[in-house]
Amino acid sequence: MPALAVAERLRAAGAEVVFVGGERAEVELVPAAGYELRTIRVEGLSRTNPLRAARAVLRAGAAVAVAGRILGELRPAAVLGGGGYVAGPVGLAALGRRIPLVLTEADSHLGIANRLLAPRARRVCLAFPIEGRSGARYRVTGRPVPPPVSDIAAARARFGLQECDHCVLVFGGSLGARSINEAAVEAFAAAPFRVLHAAGTRDHAELARRVAAEHYDLRPYIDGFGEALAACDLCVARAGGSIFEIAAAGTPAILVPYPHASADHQTANARWMQAAGAAIVVPDGELTAARLGAEVGALFGDPARLGAMARASAALARPDAAQAVADEVLATASGARSR
Repeated sequence: MPALAVAERLRAAGAEVVFVGGERAEVELVPAAGYELRTIRVEGLSRTNPLRAARAVLRAGAAVAVAGRILGELRPAAVLGGGGYVAGPVGLAALGRRIPLVLTEADSHLGIANRLLAPRARRVCLAFPIEGRSGARYRVTGRPVPPPVSDIAAARARFGLQECDHCVLVFGGSLGARSINEAAVEAFAAAPFRVLHAAGTRDHAELARRVAAEHYDLRPYIDGFGEALAACDLCVARAGGSIFEIAAAGTPAILVPYPHASADHQTANARWMQAAGAAIVVPDGELTAARLGAEVGALFGDPARLGAMARASAALARPDAAQAVADEVLATASGARSR
């Protein structure tokens, strides 16, 4: 999604944009947005399974060659790396062909691919300030996100919400977050407010057998997710890069960081929002239905505090992030063409 937000700005400036990705969500999202997608076979580097880690390394090596052939055909003026494991082989191929490289980092630490590529990148665009990552090579832009939905009334109407309804949005990524899913279904089974819950594809079928109340709208995923953020009064979520979408919508949050995230970066992300007064942080190991129900009940019982959190969330937004990253890519491409 951050890459698509930047691509829109690049296309608006007259640039041609082609994506190189894996075989996950981008297979549907990128063509649906009107962009060409070339795919390579890659997978994440397992930190617990040596055999899977070895397979990932072998696939990455083969992917560099495939990416090199793609770049040789396209002859791009610049390459933008999105920070995931797909970015490693494509970035290495770009450097090998002397194509200027710009990187983006969505989290509060550099991932493996970005740590490898950053010393030779023209610019590294950071979502957060990162200790030790300063100087001309680094720029804090925030995380690019799609423009927030401005028609809140239409967004609420989409989900059948009345003006007087309070609504909690629960989500945890494309697969979902099992601990959040379990706590929410139990905590909000008889809640006096509306619940909009994107449970992910993994858990949805099992959870659906336990949810029958009219106030509880359980879905595997939500298309046009910005409308869900605009429609709700409070969200319960993990603390990955989506916190910038939460901030863009000015939504208060209860954040439950994923405890196994690399370098525990989700906790750092969540603490950043908490320090600004925009979120409450509940460690995954402390999340129970009782705790979640109490936290949400306390916030809905204190409208002044909830409003202050909404304003603090909106103050963290970086609405110019996508344009800032696009400007860096365009400047890099222009410099390469002028040589």
